[in-house]
Amino acid sequence: MTTARHLATIDLLRSRAFPARPERSGPLDSGPGFHVAELATSEEFWEDDGTRRVLVEEQYEAERDGLAVLLTARWGPPEEVGLWSVLERSMEGEELPEPWSTLSAHTPSLRLWRADGRWIGLGVSQWDKELPFQLLAVITDVDCP
Repeated sequence: MTTARHLATIDLLRSRAFPARPERSGPLDSGPGFHVAELATSEEFWEDDGTRRVLVEEQYEAERDGLAVLLTARWGPPEEVGLWSVLERSMEGEELPEPWSTLSAHTPSLRLWRADGRWIGLGVSQWDKELPFQLLAVITDVDCP
């Protein structure tokens, strides 16, 4: 996908209502108060020595950073939010709201902007070292715990 398409997806999701129940449609997870879109997904890394994985991770971080420049021009500097403490609290049994609970399991940090009563976030996700990287866009009205 191109940067223009990523921005169009973010704008579409900002204007879309949140569903009453969790639902998945292709690369989009939605639920009460949130949308999480996979803007791009790499290949898996089952037979990799680590070099290719590092290069792909750097590519996805560069894509996130490029989009962040454009969103910063719209809404000002983002908040840098680490999700480690959210994951730790979740693992200790605390019930945390979505999308934060699930995001913290595979996305170490987000860049977050606040616009029109919603949070807009960008992050690079990877569920496990053999699994693909994903460039994620998060739109939510749920504050990060």
